Amino acid sequence: MYRQSNYDKFPFVAAGPAEECSVGWQAIAARLAPVLQERKVACIECYPGVFTARLSQKLRPHLPLAAIFLADQCLKPPEQLRAMLDPLLGTDRVFGHMSDITIDEYLDPAKLAAMRFAVEHVARDGPVLVAGAGASLMSPPGATLIYADLARWEIQLRWRRGEIGNLGLNNPQEDFSLKYKCGFFTEWRAADRLKRALMPKIDFLLDTNLPDAPKLISGDAFRRALQETAQRPFRVVPYFDPGPWGGHWMEEVCDLPHDVPNHAWCFDCVPEENSLLLGFGEHRVEVPAIDLVFQEPEALLGDAVFARFGAEFPIRFDFLDTMGGGNLSLQVHPLTEYIREKFGMNYTQDESYYLLDAGPDATVYLGLKENISRKKLIADLYHAQEGGEPFPAEKFVNRWPARKHDHFLIPAGTIHCSGANSMVLEISATPYIFTFKLWDWGRLGLDGRPRPIHIEYGVANIQWDRTTEWVWKELINRFETIREEADWFEERTGLHEKEFIETRRHWFTGAVPHHTEGGVNVLNLVEGDEVIVESPTDAFEPFVVHYVETFIVPAAAGAYTIRPNGISAGKRCGTIKAFVRNSPE
Repeated sequence: MYRQSNYDKFPFVAAGPAEECSVGWQAIAARLAPVLQERKVACIECYPGVFTARLSQKLRPHLPLAAIFLADQCLKPPEQLRAMLDPLLGTDRVFGHMSDITIDEYLDPAKLAAMRFAVEHVARDGPVLVAGAGASLMSPPGATLIYADLARWEIQLRWRRGEIGNLGLNNPQEDFSLKYKCGFFTEWRAADRLKRALMPKIDFLLDTNLPDAPKLISGDAFRRALQETAQRPFRVVPYFDPGPWGGHWMEEVCDLPHDVPNHAWCFDCVPEENSLLLGFGEHRVEVPAIDLVFQEPEALLGDAVFARFGAEFPIRFDFLDTMGGGNLSLQVHPLTEYIREKFGMNYTQDESYYLLDAGPDATVYLGLKENISRKKLIADLYHAQEGGEPFPAEKFVNRWPARKHDHFLIPAGTIHCSGANSMVLEISATPYIFTFKLWDWGRLGLDGRPRPIHIEYGVANIQWDRTTEWVWKELINRFETIREEADWFEERTGLHEKEFIETRRHWFTGAVPHHTEGGVNVLNLVEGDEVIVESPTDAFEPFVVHYVETFIVPAAAGAYTIRPNGISAGKRCGTIKAFVRNSPE
């Protein structure tokens, strides 16, 4: 049996009273009708993946006098879009190149001009509604601007179910991995550029994650909620996914349904992928957490982090559950120069494994053995991939015993993977998908197909001098006590000096003082049932955290304390904290 917790799967930020939120298409139409009568034109700019046709069908009966135009009528034909996107996406199943494409490049200029003319002409005689991705480009100045948003996870689920394809490509039945690649490298980049430009001036925010239970709040309420969130501790909404190596620890500890073969992943602090729930009374408005990063980057990240990374959240916490499962794929992450030149990313996935739990036989594969043959390792990888004997990983790669609360540091270029029967808190930088699998133990993915292997990419990035002795000295349990008080002490735990993230662990029975020092903090409660986060100046409401919950403390929060709470009062608790280093320490 695994340890139970009060893990909250639907954390929310209190944002206002219930009356600020309109729920259902009838209530939303009633709220929009007088504005539409006054301004004549309402634009519903939709994030790609929103069911635009269903949205217009649901609103039409409640706005019978409004003429409705759909923005997708202005999209270029799929073959023209393919010609534009293919050079960016390439032929690899996983990787493309980060693009600077914009939504207007998806639109046919002649059709766009004709739509603008038609909208303005029809608006002389009555109200007009324009809906879809790019709708704001077809609407006249002064039009009411409604932004229909959608969580990244919901987009992925719709892709998996074959309900939608990529913008303008008419490809709902295409392989999920190809739709995700197109979204990640091109479509989301274009949509986010437009979203960032529109967020300061939208009149209404429309939550379309539940197509038959939409929610509408004013743009002012939306921006106010984000502004307040960026001043206090909060959690994003975690999501869980199975995998070929997945385990069962999270099913028990996080109280998950047993409706899939396993639970391999939990993304519980990846703001580009996770959602943020805004609470308006009993209503919950779900928005992508990246909206907060776009709208409040300085308050959330801090000036120095924002100056270095822009409006991107550079720290990722996620869970890798192999308890009762199998090994992760043997892998390596790209070096910074490589990821920049090949894929257009400005930084890479340096990371670490913090062991939340471990079975008696748990191990971590990390670094190369001494005096191995580089040529032989590469030859054996290709031989195994081509259907020969399995790759003899333990002949080339160190296999270290792993225990609860161990910390393994993994700078880019270091060959690694977690073994079976481990529960890993992965602390890393956030370039999302750039993992080069070298060997996947001869198994298939959950879709019955071999998972993509990238030996050529991986071999180009392996740092061959990271061998047993160096790994032992530099990458495993580099704990250093740096401050000790009567009822708490602080340890430096990494990451490696080659990485830009610093991590600190605190053990405590009383209140521990923290300060963001002008940069965002990300923490996880790695030991103890419950703690409370408080402001010594009452700058924010006390915030309760449960076992293994990840939470974010924005830079603007400044000073805060963490102490055992509830059933943990007076008991020993532990947190691990990550932040961006200002300079090497």
